[in-house]
Amino acid sequence: MKRIYFVSLLAMTSFTLQAQPKAFKATATYTFQSETTGTKEYAKGAGIFVSCPEVKTDQKTKKTTAVWHKTNMDWIKDYCDAENVAIEKDYLKIFPELTNVLQDAHSYMPMSWRLTEENNETVLHCYLRMPADEVTNLWLTSEETCLVDQETGAQYRIRRTEPDTYRKHFTVRAKIDDVVDLKVFFAPLAETTKEVRIYGLPNWGMMGAPITIGHGFTGTLEYQDYDTIPQFHKPYVHKEHMSEDKPYDAQNWNTWKVMRDAHLIKPLKDGTMALWRTPEATYLAIGFEQNWTTEYWSFGHDTKLVDDRGHQYKIREIQGLPMDELFFMEGNAGDYVAYVLVFDPLPQELTKVTYIVPEGEPFNAWGANWSGCVLPLDVQELRDNQKLFNYHPRIIVK
Repeated sequence: MKRIYFVSLLAMTSFTLQAQPKAFKATATYTFQSETTGTKEYAKGAGIFVSCPEVKTDQKTKKTTAVWHKTNMDWIKDYCDAENVAIEKDYLKIFPELTNVLQDAHSYMPMSWRLTEENNETVLHCYLRMPADEVTNLWLTSEETCLVDQETGAQYRIRRTEPDTYRKHFTVRAKIDDVVDLKVFFAPLAETTKEVRIYGLPNWGMMGAPITIGHGFTGTLEYQDYDTIPQFHKPYVHKEHMSEDKPYDAQNWNTWKVMRDAHLIKPLKDGTMALWRTPEATYLAIGFEQNWTTEYWSFGHDTKLVDDRGHQYKIREIQGLPMDELFFMEGNAGDYVAYVLVFDPLPQELTKVTYIVPEGEPFNAWGANWSGCVLPLDVQELRDNQKLFNYHPRIIVK
């Protein structure tokens, strides 16, 4: 038997919010001038999604605390309590596409950002939705933080932060679900700046992240063809119950279905994916190595794809397999199998999408592990993987 799903990933590739025409791949860029505040908005991003840190509750005070994920800055020992932290009250006005995402359970959280010009300075707003009353061991910036103009090579080095957390681990206190606004300041960008890369903000996925600045569209327009519906070998139910003819019970593996005849493929790295995009549906194949003759699996209805605008593409089925049930797959130890998840169709212009699996409920089985998963996917890269999933009959050498 083996784990269900993948081990949780901390962070995903950053996506810039872009308005794009149907059926074309393009990069939208813009500036926005606020008449009331004088703020010029260069760009904004729904951000990377990260796994929510574990939240603990003090039984006496009822206060909740979360320790932030390790950021690999252990050699820097300076620490502080962040004071006078700004709260962004208009977060969902800035990112209305995240409304539905934030209604989900706190198993993952978007690390959104916004790049602006304010009072003759360039300001990078890093937003953090509070998973607890207190978050400790946070990290924002150091001397590595800068913006680099991709045309001139000009480096805009960090000036300061608000609150003052420069080169320090720190603690933030606010109400649960408040969105704190951590600000990083730079010199004003040149009026001719078209693209910058942002470095030195690992928790927001900015370690060379490209940001386009300007008006209209840049880049190339490329029509994206649809794929044909993939044909996979579908498994079948060998036994309705492993050994006890009783209603399905997640805590009693004797009541789980037993499946056979999974789609076999050539050996590849566990968890390799391929994607097919059609007008009617999206097909996501995942390859696994079978470590045991009889191995258990499960796929839930809350598995989803999420784009950079926060739109969710819901799962419809797992071809030939039960959903929301633990089941066994019989085969040979050493088999490589592929399961196909079917989602709502993706827009043709979409190039990046996020695969999200919330953590599952505990269950009683040897080695039980239903870890959540937050995984960035590049649509074209996965389309290029389609050939890896051709059916490959089992070869037995005696």
